[in-house]
Amino acid sequence: MKKSGKHPPALATDSTGHPVEEFSQAMEGVTPLPPHGRALLPADLPPPLPRRFLEDEIEAARSALQDPLRWDEETEMEADASYVRAGIPRLLLRDLRRGGWIIQAELDLHGLTRTEAKHELVGFLHDCKRRRVRCIRIIHGKGLGSKNREPVLRQHVRHWLKQREEILAYVEARPVDGGSGAVVVLLKSASR
Repeated sequence: MKKSGKHPPALATDSTGHPVEEFSQAMEGVTPLPPHGRALLPADLPPPLPRRFLEDEIEAARSALQDPLRWDEETEMEADASYVRAGIPRLLLRDLRRGGWIIQAELDLHGLTRTEAKHELVGFLHDCKRRRVRCIRIIHGKGLGSKNREPVLRQHVRHWLKQREEILAYVEARPVDGGSGAVVVLLKSASR
């Protein structure tokens, strides 16, 4: 028999002897690592929260739902236009009133019942704390759509805010930010 001198094409193999073509098919859709060989993770991962902390927050929300405040009996409407926690300079209120802080997050409670609003507020404050947000606006409405056109949530929201440890101060929003239908709130920084 005469040899033709042509050999069948050799399959390219990797260092383990597996054909490269099979490897390429197996790796289809896989994103290769960058040339330095390290995976790049997002830098802004939220800090982990202990499960007990979350359970405590939920329990605090439940207990606060038995809120003793009756806005029509115990609180004057104008008395809660602003609040600053003891030990915090009152000049902070002036800065908040003048828009000296950038509003980083907002919660709109329009149309919610008192119970729903309380749950939403607790969850929102928890999320703001986790994301390290400092200045927020909470829109509670002016009560124009409620029974007797009374601002039912207004006093409750302000009362609930005073009970929260992370609240440093709040003021009634500027007209451009909602006026008497909203409050601008300053939260503790993560380092406090």
